[in-house]
Amino acid sequence: MGIVQIDLFTTLDGVAQAPGGPEEDPEGGFAFGGWQAPLSDGTVGEQVVAGMETMDALLLGRRTYDIFAEYWPRQQGHIADVLSSVPRYVASRHPLRLAWEGAEQLGPDLGDAVRGLRERHAETHVIGSLDLVQTLLADGLFDRLNLWVYPLLLGAGKRVFGTGTVPTNLRLAEPVVTTPGGVQLQRYERLDGTPAVGTMSAGDAEGR
Repeated sequence: MGIVQIDLFTTLDGVAQAPGGPEEDPEGGFAFGGWQAPLSDGTVGEQVVAGMETMDALLLGRRTYDIFAEYWPRQQGHIADVLSSVPRYVASRHPLRLAWEGAEQLGPDLGDAVRGLRERHAETHVIGSLDLVQTLLADGLFDRLNLWVYPLLLGAGKRVFGTGTVPTNLRLAEPVVTTPGGVQLQRYERLDGTPAVGTMSAGDAEGR
């Protein structure tokens, strides 16, 4: 059985709207489109490429698919080659005409569709696609959550963990990677069950 990995760029206060550019998603009058660019560096690029090496399928929301389909087929380089070579699936409630060769729209039942992807592919990545990610988080339809956390506070914008987020246990799967500019890559695995609760004693607080 394969796994589904979510890859997101987010600020420290959880905003993941339009990291790539001002036109990416201006919904709600968002004024900080492109916030990722000033802090990206060679370490970010290396880790992004490394994370794609084992990807054998790509799952996107409609908006992100439109952005990718317009941009990546015209590019050259390793990332463009990977994105163009793997099967690409698009989640949308409305019928789509998908011009990017190799793209396929999923059926209306997202849960069934994701289970089908797990059966067909070893590692399906969801890149960006924040609206889709909200559904995957709420329905537990993911196995790993990879967050690029940028040292920024924007205060407004679409967030990774909104009001529909359900209580979920996560485990840090690998050591955190930190770039010279302070960006952190945090990789988590989803665990079964819901978060436990307890009472902190004075001894716990003092480390005894």
